[in-house]
Amino acid sequence: MQVNDLDHERLRRLAELRASNGHKVLSVYMDLDPATFGTQPARAAQVTSLIDAADRRIRAAELDHAARCSLRADVERVREALRDGDAAKGAHALAVFASEPDELFEVLRLPEAVPHTVMLGDTPWLDPLVGRGRTRRCVALLNRRMLRLFADTPDGGMREVATVADEVPSQHDRGGLSQANYERSIEEEVRKHLERSAALLFEQFRREPFDQLAVGASAELWPDFERMLHDYLRKRTLGRFDVDVEHVNLEQALAAARPLFDDAAERQLDGRLRRLQQALAQGERAAGGLAAVLDALSERRVETLLYEAGFSSPGYVCPQSGWLGVGPAACPSGEGNAQARDNVLDDAIAAAIVQRAEVCALVDRPELGPHGGIAALLRF
Repeated sequence: MQVNDLDHERLRRLAELRASNGHKVLSVYMDLDPATFGTQPARAAQVTSLIDAADRRIRAAELDHAARCSLRADVERVREALRDGDAAKGAHALAVFASEPDELFEVLRLPEAVPHTVMLGDTPWLDPLVGRGRTRRCVALLNRRMLRLFADTPDGGMREVATVADEVPSQHDRGGLSQANYERSIEEEVRKHLERSAALLFEQFRREPFDQLAVGASAELWPDFERMLHDYLRKRTLGRFDVDVEHVNLEQALAAARPLFDDAAERQLDGRLRRLQQALAQGERAAGGLAAVLDALSERRVETLLYEAGFSSPGYVCPQSGWLGVGPAACPSGEGNAQARDNVLDDAIAAAIVQRAEVCALVDRPELGPHGGIAALLRF
């Protein structure tokens, strides 16, 4: 079973956390991609590299003695968590957040690889997590005799939820009927199998609704099966892909279906960017540029925050009111209460998550260039 400990409530709780009394939050991401870190020596080397990076960041940071000591204790706890092989089972990455004075120590197993990273900050570093775990998926594998269903589960993982095999004779078998009649009888059994499979898939949808469906089936079976799907399922179907239905495991099935899910994500992003451009042109329900985006976040009006991957800009945050801005003078609690940030994006992401906004990091997309690399769609 593929695991995913990330859900929106957990992400929101992390986004609300602020380190207290000059302390810092240690955020560590460990890559468990089996293609790169599939062996114990490779993982052990990565743990050593991450811990060394954490030590360097602590030495370089301007901290008082108490904050430095608590962070060193956090590093030891993180070291033990990263070395725990059982805790990483079924995951492609780990995210660990630690702040001893704030009673924070959280280990999240993630279903997709993330770059290994160490960060120190006033809040947990959540950039690698945004946009994950929102869309509920289902993968159906179908051939002439078998249906296998994989679905995202309520706890954020994915598992095989159903396997059905019908007794459909091989086309090479022989019976007492004439060959033509025999072949027609086989095709009738295949048709019944497809109908039962479509009905079972709809029952799965009624029990645990999903947003996207990818079907692993041959080009021969796909048109008939698609016609048998309930309208609700056809609207959610991304298309078909080729796969060895009876022998692939969960990881292999997801890898085969991933291009369909990736294409759907790209189309969704295209739609958001078109909507953003139209809204900005009309001057309503959109914000372009850092100052306008931070104002909208402070007013809790953001529906979707969009920024270029790697975006960085200084800014200010008020720990009392949650206000964000590019300069301290506008802080409603008084200029003296505004705290400078080398990169205010981390606070912007946290604010967006807290107000249940979508967060999208754009990779190799030029659309936000005219707005300094950051923009937002607004609720009002």
